[in-house]
Amino acid sequence: LLLLPLAALLLYRYNATFHYFCKVAFFNCWIVAMATLLSPFAALRGRSVENMKLLRAAILPLKWFYGIRMQVWGSEHLNIKGPYVIVCNHQASLDLMGIVEVIPDRCVPVAKKELMYMGIVGWACWLSGIIFIDRHKREDAIDVISQTARTMRRENLRVLIFPEGTRNQDKSMLPFKRGAFHLAVQAQVPIFPIVISPYWDFFSSKDKKFTSGTCTIRILPKVETQGLSPKDVPELTETVRQAMADALTEMSAN
Repeated sequence: LLLLPLAALLLYRYNATFHYFCKVAFFNCWIVAMATLLSPFAALRGRSVENMKLLRAAILPLKWFYGIRMQVWGSEHLNIKGPYVIVCNHQASLDLMGIVEVIPDRCVPVAKKELMYMGIVGWACWLSGIIFIDRHKREDAIDVISQTARTMRRENLRVLIFPEGTRNQDKSMLPFKRGAFHLAVQAQVPIFPIVISPYWDFFSSKDKKFTSGTCTIRILPKVETQGLSPKDVPELTETVRQAMADALTEMSAN
């Protein structure tokens, strides 16, 4: 028993797979612990987008623990008043560390409904005003988008969506789902594309690699939707996707 801590330390230092699982476990434990600690304080305010500040503060220190340096380009683009939609590529849970670097005030993500039932984490997300959507029920999803569009204008809300719909660590982006773009067109608000650089140098769930490194986040200029209608959504979706794909290709080459 006395040798177990030493064995674990040696495995952590010299076995990449064990090192990977330890870091992933710490990430998940940190999220659960912070949700448990902060939920009572958030509950005092009730369900509110202002509680996102607590979640952001809880996640920000993780980059220091993991030795990940964050570089943000184009942050000045988000310095505008009023509501807007943010679309971002989605690679892994580590995206949370990048998102909290740039997420503006009064901004909430859209998440799959299953997250709401993940115990204390789901409770913390609900209290923070995160918008839950049932991806398997199209009519319900459309209704949530319509309600969110009205809320954005009324409450000056910003919304973050991962348009790929699932995690993707490939060299190219998956086809985009159109929900984010229908939302922006219905609310007549601009879209801000954000691209997070690939994690290949320091993280890979496939290869079980998790080391330190640098992550670059690039905020592209806004894409206006004023005057657009639902029939313009397919072209709008492809235009934004292509701009993000080009940025990802450029960032991957550096």
